This record gives sequence, structure tokens and C-alpha cells, in this order.
Amino acid sequence: MSALSLPFLSCTFSSTYPFSNSLNSFFSSLIPFQRVKLFGSTSKATTRSFFLTARAMAELVKDKESGVATAGGGKMDIEHSRTFLEARSEEELLSGIKKEVEARRLPPNVAAGMEEFYRNYKNAVFQSGDPAAAETVLSNMAVALDLMLLDVEDPFVFQPYHKALREPFEYYMFGQNYIRPLIDFRNSYVGNLSLFYEIEEKLKQGHNVVLFSNHQTEADPAVIALLLEKTYPHIAENLIYVAGDRVITDPLCKPFSMGRNLICVYSKKHMYDVPELADMKRKANIRSLKEMALLLRTGSKLVWIAPSGGRDRPDPVTGEWNPAPFDSSSVDNMRRLIESSGAPGHMYPLALLCYDIMPPPSKVEKEIGERRIISFHGAGLSVAPEIAANCEKSEEVKDVYTQALYKSVTEQYNVLKSAIHGKQGLEASTAGIALSQPWN
Repeated sequence: MSALSLPFLSCTFSSTYPFSNSLNSFFSSLIPFQRVKLFGSTSKATTRSFFLTARAMAELVKDKESGVATAGGGKMDIEHSRTFLEARSEEELLSGIKKEVEARRLPPNVAAGMEEFYRNYKNAVFQSGDPAAAETVLSNMAVALDLMLLDVEDPFVFQPYHKALREPFEYYMFGQNYIRPLIDFRNSYVGNLSLFYEIEEKLKQGHNVVLFSNHQTEADPAVIALLLEKTYPHIAENLIYVAGDRVITDPLCKPFSMGRNLICVYSKKHMYDVPELADMKRKANIRSLKEMALLLRTGSKLVWIAPSGGRDRPDPVTGEWNPAPFDSSSVDNMRRLIESSGAPGHMYPLALLCYDIMPPPSKVEKEIGERRIISFHGAGLSVAPEIAANCEKSEEVKDVYTQALYKSVTEQYNVLKSAIHGKQGLEASTAGIALSQPWN
């Protein structure tokens, strides 16, 4: 989601928060990262369902006297434009972007990003060879562009803990159906599927589970959910992602973020982009930390976090992609949160390979609105057995534990890479990592 790196905090908590002394290092490296049934992505029902979706979206529109109901449940002071919902062709969608700029409802820079988003998405979906690709692109992009415009007209404000919006508009399924056509399921794999059953059983017993993962793209949450939705829909829909400020402020990202459960924070990397806002960001992060602690105290929570400080990026010399190293302070502070929750907790290493679908910029960018390069490609997800933390709290032990998690993630990642990029498929399985395609 970009599920992004978390910032540092400088604050003091009571003894209820025994981990407060190292909040700075904790937030310096954590990462994150929709009432109608939406259109299918690969069937003749796509076009018919698209019109149903458009009408459902139109139900959110009220007349000017009563205001316009937004997806977030608020009211707008202006009438929401129907330009994209009424489009019936690519030409109408693209001319609609120009129309909204001329009407001063859409900033030119956002409009440029929307047009590029459309063209890149179209190219990627057509790479799949799906005979319904044109219909899929039209239906998915019409709703996506409408939601982006809706947020420009009336920006949605994320709370420290954001629960996925499922009505009156189904943002979760919107994100699922948008990313689904980008995944080559014939060349995608899940490692150690049975361990997700183990995780689900622990959640049913009231335990908390944390997935320490590498992070590759803004689409990570959707990719994870799509690879698990047929076998473990509860996990797919209830995962909580630690999300950086980029994905809750960029109008091209926000509609997708609104369909996920998020702990929202401001990234350390962007804490001082606007110096006068730094204090506000720190206070917001304190609220987010408290929300996370309160959530974990209720038990049965599944949290995804990437303690590397940012999305994985290719080696500048070799061009090879590998999981970015984990930060031991981040890992240890998440352990403290789990231990102080009062509910049993478990920590699992998770590997994700999906950078081809939507790779990040080669370096961290300060400005909101990165370019979205999109492709149709296989993806992989794997989880390894729980790694219990040592009760000893020395720095050396913290580093050893972090390296154990990272080593497992890297080993799983390499198996996924062999299966997907090495074209070995299921034969890439090892004694400790059994690959499968549960959607078949």
C-alpha cells in the first residue's frame, strides 16, 4: 500500500508503556505500507457489472440542496461530478480528465498522474492476453478515477486506526478487483499454506500475531489478500497494515488505502519535509502508537509490518532485488508491544515477491505523486514457522533475533524467486518451504 516506513517519536509514556524509552528507534524503521458486489475482471459479466457499479456509485450522489454523500460517510458542499461514471469508452474517460481540469475541479498535476495511471494500467492488463481486457480496464479505471476525483473534491481524513470501509461503498473489493488482473496466477505461488491455518487458529483463540515482512510495492496489501482470499479470506480481510503517510495523502493512493485496515503514521523520512508540521506529525504518531497498543490488548489481531525502513529496491550495481535488512530496534519494540498487550502473541517471518507488478522509484522521493509503472506478472507469498523471542534483552540477543527473522524471510524470498523468475514453479519447493497454488 506505499506501505511505508514509520517515523520516530519523541515522547514519554507512563509505566503502562514499558517500551517508551525506545520509541524513536521503533518508529524509525517500521513499515506498512470498499455495499455492492463489484465487477468481475475476466468475464463477459464485466461490462454489465460495471454499469451496476456505476449506478451504485451514483447512489452516493445527492442533490446540491442536501449535499453529496461521500464514500467516507461525510457530506460535500458541492455536487460530485459524474464524468467518469458516465464514460462508456477510453476516449470519454481521457477527455473526462481534461474536462475536469478545465472545470477547475482537478489540479493539472493530479490529472497528469491519473492519465499516466490509466495508460500504464491498460498496458499491464492487456499483457495478460485476457479477451475481456478492454472491458476490465474501462470498468476498473472508471471507478478508480471517480474515487480519485471524489477525494480531490472532498478529501478523506484517515484516523490513527483506520478500519476498512466496506459500505456504503465496498472499497476493499474495489482494491481487490483492481489489482487482480495484474497478477499472473499461473506463475504465482504461496509457500507453507498450512501455516496460515495455524495462524488463523491462534487468532480464533484470542492470540495476537505479527507478520514481519519485506515490503515491495504500494500494491502489497492487495497482493497478499488476493493470494489468500480463496483459502483464508478471514486473514485476507482482517490484516492490519502499518501505513505511512504517503498512502493516506496521495489522491491516487487513497481510494485503495481506504479499503484496508491501517495504523496510520507519518514517516521519519518525510517528517521534516515541511518543518512547521513536524510537531503535529509527532503528536499524530503518539496517537497511532496508543491505538496499536489498545488494539493488541483486545487480542485476536493480525498485524503486518515491514521493519526495514522502506520498500525493497534493486542493487544499484547488479540490479538484483532482495529484501532490505531489518532494523533490530523496530523488531524489538514490536515484540514489546506484543508482550505488554496481555494476550498471547506470536511472531512469524513472511516473504513477499511482487515488485514487477508496481516497482517503486529507484530512490526515495520527497514529493507526493510518484510515477506508477505497472506490469502483469506472477507474485509470491510465503510464511515460515513462528520464531520465539529470547527472554534475554541484551542488544546482542536483539540483533540475533532480528537476523533470524530476516534470514528466514530471505530464504523464503529466494525460493519464490526461483519459482517465479527462475521458472522452476512448484519444483522450487524445499524441505522447509512447500509451494502451492491454492486457487487451482
